[in-house]
Amino acid sequence: MHNHANKHARSSAGASKASRRHRTAKWARVALVAATPMIGAGALAAPAIAKPHNDHSGQYRFTTLDNQADPTFNQLLGINQHGVIAGYFGSGAMGHPNKGYLLTAPYAQANYHNENWPESTQTQVTGLNDSGVTVGFWSTMNTANNMNDNRAFVAVHGYFVNGDFPTDSPASPPVDQLLGVNDHDIAVGFYNDANGNTHAYSFNIRRNQFSEITPSGVTNPTAAGINNRGDVAGFGTDSTGDSSNGQVVGFVLGHNGRVTILNVPGSSMTQALGINDNDEVVGVYQVGSGNSAVMHGFTWTAQHGFQTVDDPNGVGTTTINGVNDQGQLVGFYTDADGNTDGLLATPAWGHRG
Repeated sequence: MHNHANKHARSSAGASKASRRHRTAKWARVALVAATPMIGAGALAAPAIAKPHNDHSGQYRFTTLDNQADPTFNQLLGINQHGVIAGYFGSGAMGHPNKGYLLTAPYAQANYHNENWPESTQTQVTGLNDSGVTVGFWSTMNTANNMNDNRAFVAVHGYFVNGDFPTDSPASPPVDQLLGVNDHDIAVGFYNDANGNTHAYSFNIRRNQFSEITPSGVTNPTAAGINNRGDVAGFGTDSTGDSSNGQVVGFVLGHNGRVTILNVPGSSMTQALGINDNDEVVGVYQVGSGNSAVMHGFTWTAQHGFQTVDDPNGVGTTTINGVNDQGQLVGFYTDADGNTDGLLATPAWGHRG
């Protein structure tokens, strides 16, 4: 796997119960690769750069949160209204597998709770709702080339079920990831097909129903977050040709079917990775390319547009992955020692609705 992982937050007894609950749907598993959302940005170097225009980092209080089971690599990927955080440790390099966890307040080492798919070699917990449902993906492999199978999952109070999209043409190795879930138990994510194309999809957990998500103007879409109104945030290739010449852009697909393309001015890539019930979107954008590329976290609302949010310890290497309705942000950055650290950013000014 690559930069998504799960820790075992369940007892061995709970794991055996989960095993009996496994479903037998067709698999379209995922090969954890650096191109998947929330992965890879932490590996960038941190050159000395000027802060970008419209930087609102100073309006947040930042806290670094690392599970000391592996202080060199942590990513925080989701936060709910109770302040519970989903994340994982481990870089995914061979011998350094992803291991997922949930972190509960107060944020101390004793409150990291492992959550991993039973019998998995690697797991990432990528999203959660307010009623004890978590989503993510897992792998049977931990290879040197990171071309591992990825299999989507849902965990409901310790019981694990498959979340792979049923397709007759899966990638090889299979690639499926669930990345977000709302309080109506609708999860979203993506799968790759045998031709290398990416497909966004939703999974109605209560009804065991899968649906493809096809935002107009976007090809190879990934659905990364969903709020309680059914608005979906994600990213893909802009196929309109008028705003980004086919580069990767973020999008919001409203519950009414309207698509808003998100493309940070001057960026070479924009990914929307989370959305709350106020339609505040968070994500990451890239400036430059190759060795000169730098990554910045952002928030976006229709009222206020894009606002850059960088952890002060990782300016140019920050990714924002999740946001709750209080405006608390979670994500990760690369520090001066080259470690990937989890971050929590709390609004210092009180959250705008």
